Amino acid sequence: MNRFEGRTAIVTGSSSGIGRAIAQKLGDEGANVVVADVRREPNQDGRTTHEMINEEGGEAVFIETDVSDEESVQDTVFQAAEKYGQIDVLVNNAGIHIPGSADETDMEDWRKTIEVNLDGQFLCSKHVIDHMLKEDIEGDVVNIASIAGIVGYGQNAAYCASKGGVVELTREMALDYGPEGINVNSVSPGVIRTAMTEEMLEDEEQKQFIESNTVSPRVGEPEDIANAVAFLASSESNFVTGENLVVDGGWTAH
Repeated sequence: MNRFEGRTAIVTGSSSGIGRAIAQKLGDEGANVVVADVRREPNQDGRTTHEMINEEGGEAVFIETDVSDEESVQDTVFQAAEKYGQIDVLVNNAGIHIPGSADETDMEDWRKTIEVNLDGQFLCSKHVIDHMLKEDIEGDVVNIASIAGIVGYGQNAAYCASKGGVVELTREMALDYGPEGINVNSVSPGVIRTAMTEEMLEDEEQKQFIESNTVSPRVGEPEDIANAVAFLASSESNFVTGENLVVDGGWTAH
């Protein structure tokens, strides 16, 4: 299936983890993929994401991108458009996780979390949507939020606030740009097995907590999120906008 043949997608934070799986999924289905990340090398597995996509017959490039820096974002959008002609899909995946309750979180960590997780999605959306409007492109924006943005998740004040902001920003942009043919949706993952969650899943007490809150009999995998993103970014969902698709194995069904 080549749902993205002839389309170009920017996937932020795609050198590793969930973003890497999303980039591979879109590349496998025919997209030209821009791997936009602050680092080229993955956290796990020696091959870079864009090399993997190219070796498997796809088309991908890496562009160093700091989503919290507006100049860096503008440069990435310009380079992507110069190389591939236009940008059809943006996946705002880049994010960081600094745990801590409100009284434990200092302002530096608070600001850093908001700058990457929320400001970054705003900046990338702002400049990619501006490109789509100018080029009359009926594109798709998919924001990666979290179940921590829709239910309480202890000891994560900054992270929860940033991801809650992503969910509401998604709805607002859907209202603004739906009439222009640009769909904006979000995906809220539950606990997904990545390098970021590896330590958590190796802790027996935390693992039991996660398993007791998940209805499905397994931990989520990056491919679970990639499949959801591919649906929302494809023509199959062209009457879906402003939605937050929860992919959490039933965590929030309680």
